Amino acid sequence: MNAHDAVPDDVRTAYEAACTRLLSLQSDDGSWEGEMEWNTTILSQYVIVLRVLQRPPDEGSRQGMVTHFRNTRTPEGGWGMHPAAPPSPYATVLAYVALRLLGLGPGDPLTAGARKWLGTQPGGARCVPQWGRFWLAVLGIVPYREVAPFPPEAMLLPRWFPLHPERLLGWTRMLYQAMSYLYGARFRADLGPLADALRGELFTTPATPSAPGPDVVFPRGRLLRALQQCLRGWERVHSRRLRRAALERCHHAVVDEQYASPVHGLSSVNALMECLVLFAHDRRHPMLDAAVARLEYWRWADEKNGVRICGERSLVWDTTFAVQALLAAGPQHRSEQAASALHKACTYLRAARITTYPGLNPPLRKVIGGWAFSDGDSRWPVGDCTAEAVDALLGARDALGSGAGPAGTDGPLPPRSLSGALDVILDRQNRDGGFGTLDRQRTGRWLDVLNPTEMFAQCMVDSSSVDCTGSALTALARMRGLLPPRERRRADAAIRRGATYLRSAQNPDGSFAGTWGINYTYAAFHAARGLRAAGAPPDDPALRLLGHWLTATQLADGGWGEDWRGCVEQRYIALDHALPEMTSWAVLAGLDTLGPGNPSVAAGVRWLCTAQEPDGSWSDDHVNAVFFATMVINYRLYAAYFPTLALGRYLRAVTPITPRGAA
Repeated sequence: MNAHDAVPDDVRTAYEAACTRLLSLQSDDGSWEGEMEWNTTILSQYVIVLRVLQRPPDEGSRQGMVTHFRNTRTPEGGWGMHPAAPPSPYATVLAYVALRLLGLGPGDPLTAGARKWLGTQPGGARCVPQWGRFWLAVLGIVPYREVAPFPPEAMLLPRWFPLHPERLLGWTRMLYQAMSYLYGARFRADLGPLADALRGELFTTPATPSAPGPDVVFPRGRLLRALQQCLRGWERVHSRRLRRAALERCHHAVVDEQYASPVHGLSSVNALMECLVLFAHDRRHPMLDAAVARLEYWRWADEKNGVRICGERSLVWDTTFAVQALLAAGPQHRSEQAASALHKACTYLRAARITTYPGLNPPLRKVIGGWAFSDGDSRWPVGDCTAEAVDALLGARDALGSGAGPAGTDGPLPPRSLSGALDVILDRQNRDGGFGTLDRQRTGRWLDVLNPTEMFAQCMVDSSSVDCTGSALTALARMRGLLPPRERRRADAAIRRGATYLRSAQNPDGSFAGTWGINYTYAAFHAARGLRAAGAPPDDPALRLLGHWLTATQLADGGWGEDWRGCVEQRYIALDHALPEMTSWAVLAGLDTLGPGNPSVAAGVRWLCTAQEPDGSWSDDHVNAVFFATMVINYRLYAAYFPTLALGRYLRAVTPITPRGAA
């Protein structure tokens, strides 16, 4: 008896329960969104910014913030950089400062425990990386001479110059122009006596050179140290007139972002920094009130875990995969409730497409026609988010017909919208054939050598990734038949180049390294679907090799589980137990490589069925994604829709199609 005969009934039951659970999580507007769980550093920065702006939180919010700090503290007394991490000096120092700003005394169990743990670290609070020192300098706790230089004059360089900030990845570019303003202006908040108190509490030993702390994953190299030494020399001799011009250029860039993103910014960290710039430029800045009001968008709160600030909102991203999961098994396994939910979701996604750009200056990349990671109020379309939205909407069109769109349209994605989406996706294709996120890569990867963060990697340029490329190829292949001849040729050329990139990115053992998920199993899912979309058959050598890797990494329990430490160490590290997201990604990749009848695929499906909770859910209390190679996070809904997607596609592959009109 093979998998075709033994499993479908169990899979059907599990899939129906998963769909019921997923439908219960849909919002009234048709979207899905789960919290992106990270750490307390952004909440700490939020508290700092409110104090600097002299806008303290109300008492209910203050208590909710303290509750979140209390609930996320590690057993050692500190705070980690993600839910599975040990204490971090960076996160702990910022949390300590935030708690003191929220009114807790140095003897409170939360602050006293943090200070005690910091005392066990070589150098104590002095081992925080440069980004932590920057926040301490803003508060006047440490001098700016202890901060790596961020000279604003870089904004005045010719745009062709390799070190011009416009060549940086979008998130980094927006942060640089804000941080360099604060650094160049030597902005300091006035904390009064509290600054001296914090200085004495955090720095209990004389200032002496200390070894890099545990947060310093990528120590500064010789070239970066030499460059920073030159920049420190520049700080001693720079022209005041040139500095004023550079500061005004930075300020103008921040103002332009306020116009371009009137509802919310690119991310919560960017939005916080921009508030400080406006305040530092003019305490009565006409845009400051609106900028502060925008911060509420990033607030997440519930009774259990209190008040926190999320790094990003994921409405479009979550909704696209929820739609794909509900469509996965085909019409024979779709309830009327699911069909209704899909109509609502398509309405939401259509409305979330970016159709305007109200900024003062032309954007650096294609904007109109794409989708952001968050929602339709963003002005920052992302390549793979646009691709997944296209895939979801066209999948709904194929499954539901013209009823997926309003009357008088060609389904959920009219031709003009399809052309705009094509432009956005192709605008993110790099010279190597792969696809990036916010931008096209504007300089070489050599710029990573000058990465000053010490904590993050892959944050300097928008390089190609297997993940984004797989998404792009899937969407391009689905849309190409709907495009006019000229645009179809553009899509076909992009597909060929993208497939070549994927083949070049494959490791000798058949695996692919991920960028935005953990890690090799996530990349396997995207690489397999991308190559299949590009026309590769299941017995293609690259797919066969990937299939061998999948079977070799399968755990004894039948599933797949991957340790987050592999993201930092850039190698595959297996857990001793399976996790639902990794197992789902591996099953989806296995369907594209090994086929539904393969024992490894069947075993993975069986694990998903047995690991499912009675309410149709799977465990979501573990990390499953990453950004900038080291910042590990947990997408709460990944454990809801990826297993549903895997079970649905397997069910569709093994269930015979009943002809229309058959009994």
